[in-house]
Amino acid sequence: MTRGNQRELARAKNLKKNADKGKKQDDGLSAAARKQRDAQIMQEKQKKASEKKDEPK
Repeated sequence: MTRGNQRELARAKNLKKNADKGKKQDDGLSAAARKQRDAQIMQEKQKKASEKKDEPK
């Protein structure tokens, strides 16, 4: 049992590290509303990318 303390310390450290990863920012939107918002954002990004690509150099 020489490693008992080390094992417990490692578990505590891992729990602390993973506690921050699981947090998501809740924006209060339903799944459908979130999907709609994300689709609009992607369309804007694609539009900007195509405009940048079409610019004469």
